[in-house]
Order: sequence, then C-alpha cells, then structure tokens
Amino acid sequence: MEKRPFGSTGAHVPLLSFGAQRIVDEHNCTEEQAIQIVNRAIDEGITYYDTAPSYSKGQSEERLGKALALHKRRDEVWIATKTNDRTRDGSLRLLEDSLKRLQTDHVEEWRLHNIMKMEELEQCFAKGGALEALIQAKEQGMIKHISISGHTNPQVQLEAIDRYPFDSALVALSAADHLVYSFAHEFLPKANEKGIAVIGMKVMALGRLAPWYEKALRYTLSLPISTAIVGMESMEQLEQNLAIAKNFEPMSDLEQLDFLKEIMHLANPDVLKWKSTDWVSGEWYVR
Repeated sequence: MEKRPFGSTGAHVPLLSFGAQRIVDEHNCTEEQAIQIVNRAIDEGITYYDTAPSYSKGQSEERLGKALALHKRRDEVWIATKTNDRTRDGSLRLLEDSLKRLQTDHVEEWRLHNIMKMEELEQCFAKGGALEALIQAKEQGMIKHISISGHTNPQVQLEAIDRYPFDSALVALSAADHLVYSFAHEFLPKANEKGIAVIGMKVMALGRLAPWYEKALRYTLSLPISTAIVGMESMEQLEQNLAIAKNFEPMSDLEQLDFLKEIMHLANPDVLKWKSTDWVSGEWYVR
C-alpha cells in the first residue's frame, strides 16, 4: 500500500487508515470481531488508528487497546485520540482515562475534537484552555503530536493553524463535502503550504456515498492529503477498503468533476448533517 509523508513530522503513513469509532456494540461489532479486524488491518499494512473517548463512551478506545495488547502490537501502530473538553484540566483528565483504556503510556497524536465555531476555538486558546493541555502533555511525553479536527466550517480550522503550528488536522473531505464549506478548496492549500499533515474523514458521508463506494474513496485519496480514515465495523468492510487502497489510481481532474456532478444532489443539510445549523450545537458527536 502506498505511504505518504505525514506533514513535516518526518513520519510516513499508509494512504488508508482505520477509523475505530465503529468497532463497538453500537455498530453490531463484538469485542472478538473487533480484535480480529484490528489485527487483520495491521497484517495488511494499516498502521494509523483514530479513536476518541466520546466514541460509545470509551468502548472504541477500550477495544483498540485490547486488540493491540492481546497480540503485543502497540509498537506497530500510530494511535490518534482526542479531547472534546475545551479546558486544560478537563482535557488532561480525559487523556489520563484514554491512556488507561488504550493500555499505553502515550499516544502518537492528540487532537482538539470537532471545533465547529470560533467561540469554541477561543475557549481552547484561552488561559486554562484545552490547548494548554495538549502542550503540557507533549512536554511530558504523553503525546508526540498536536492536532485539531473539524467537520463544519473550514474558516475555523484556518484560523487555528494561523494561531498555532499544529502538526496535523483531521477534516471532512468527502466528495459531497467539496460542495458546501469545502475543506478541499479552502483549507487544504494553506495546510499543505504550512507542512501540516491533513487526514481526510467522512469519506462515505455517513453511508450516503455508499452507492459510489469505490469512487468516493478514490476521490478522497486523490486529494493532497497524508491519509484518509474510514470507519470499519466488519471484516467485509476492511477487505473492501483494502482492495481499493492497494489498487489505488488517482482520479483525474475530469473524473473528479464528473463524480462531483453525479453526487451534487447530496449537498444538502439532510446528508451533510455536520454542516447544518441543527448540528452546530456541539452535542451530536458525543455519541
């Protein structure tokens, strides 16, 4: 599988990465299945694993931790987790719990989770805010890289990277996302200019791009990003994603344009819920 530079960190990651949000009971994935899926993914060269304490109340982190500990594979992977608390103290408590569930003394990457509004960004950057926790955790060796994520408004993440030299950013980069508040159009060029690793997410737009599965994944992988995380809750999904990634050929500009025309009707609040006003309450991602 193709590997790409992870921004200016000196690390390289495979173009396909593992979204661990779905290896949970909520998505009908048992613990035994989760352990099998994660280890199969590692066997096939997937080394980057994204999770968060808010995913199924910690079950995602817990299962990822068990999968790695059971087969002693912690040193083979890059773990990224998050804080959805906007304060220093609250974030440090979340990190402590995350490390316990993940059965490790550090993670490679810790990010501010889903900063949707400028007000949230201000909270994180204020005295006693979450950014202080990330900086402190890096100084103490609990994390290696500092990150931010956003689904909604690329202007928020642009402001963030102007204020602080984040190592990476996880942003919504599905084909449908290209058509409304486009991170691909607005955020990617500036992030690349600054040497910030960009990780694509929402690749399938919560399943709405499933009828165009291969095109949807190829579209995101064709962008100038380091990697794309895809949620996987079954061995079948893992194998499908691996097949596309291993045989990946970038979309031409014309192919991308044709695909965007084909799915243009999906650029609405019912599909892109994370960009709708109803969802900018900050509560939807706690699930």
